[in-house]
Amino acid sequence: MVGLGWWGKRLLDAAQPAADRIRFIHAVSPRPELRRDVADAHGLRLSPSIADMLRDPEVDAVVLATPHSMHADQIEEIARAGKPILCEKPFTLRRADAVRAVQACEQAGVLLALGHNRRFLPALVELKRWIAAGTLGRLLHVEGHISNQNSSGNFATWRHDASESPAGGLTGTGVHMLDCFVNLLGPVRRVTTQLITWRTAPDPLDSLSVLLEFANGMSGTLVTIRVTPVTWRLHIFGTDGNAENHDQTELTLRLTGKPAEHRHLPEVDTLRLELEAFADAVEGRAPYPIPYDQMIGTVAVFEAITRSVAARGRTTEVETR
Repeated sequence: MVGLGWWGKRLLDAAQPAADRIRFIHAVSPRPELRRDVADAHGLRLSPSIADMLRDPEVDAVVLATPHSMHADQIEEIARAGKPILCEKPFTLRRADAVRAVQACEQAGVLLALGHNRRFLPALVELKRWIAAGTLGRLLHVEGHISNQNSSGNFATWRHDASESPAGGLTGTGVHMLDCFVNLLGPVRRVTTQLITWRTAPDPLDSLSVLLEFANGMSGTLVTIRVTPVTWRLHIFGTDGNAENHDQTELTLRLTGKPAEHRHLPEVDTLRLELEAFADAVEGRAPYPIPYDQMIGTVAVFEAITRSVAARGRTTEVETR
């Protein structure tokens, strides 16, 4: 485990029930004296650098829970050592860095996995099945809202740096919904944004609204607010029906001429499922469920949003090469 901050500790805890599949033995922190208690609590050897950790012959794979801007360089270093990598989201902040990281792993012949844990929600699996089956007819529009006031209460100070977390709540939370969009609906062609800021970090109060046009012709909206109770809503509209997932476990299907169908799906530990999927992919049991083109595609639309915000909402094309 590289990084023992809030999210690194969440992953260490999630690994406990999955100890038969994945077990952390070594951790990296540039300030070992500040992280010794965490390492000791989990029985980890502790090193000040990735290079030191990579000399440990018992390390089979590496998980990155580090600042976003470091990911591409760290992935290259670990790939050269021949170790599979699970990188926490956001993958990178620029498409060029995402491409560089993927190419480093392809050239080294090692697996690269990405930690978009909400991919493992049963509701999203069901939505993808309905879309593939054509249940909703021709897809027309998607609405996504993800807000999380944890961004103020739990995030380390580096996350409030504009270079690490651009465009309001996009980086810490909104990128989850972007990944859902790309996974379910395909690449995005262009975006237009509105960021309203009432108060800047470290105690932010802002809202980000995004209009999206998908490569398949669909329209979409994304909203994320950093200071309001946790909210998750994904609503997909088609010619024959629409499907809505909210609060992660609630799913509603409305088809033309039929009564609405409501489902309550079980809560799952998405972080544990993410780690187990990584272990499965490393061992060749199953491919990791996020292909490289989608990893890059999500970063491409993320970067386009940040460029649109910087240009005061100007419509911005998503890079494709």
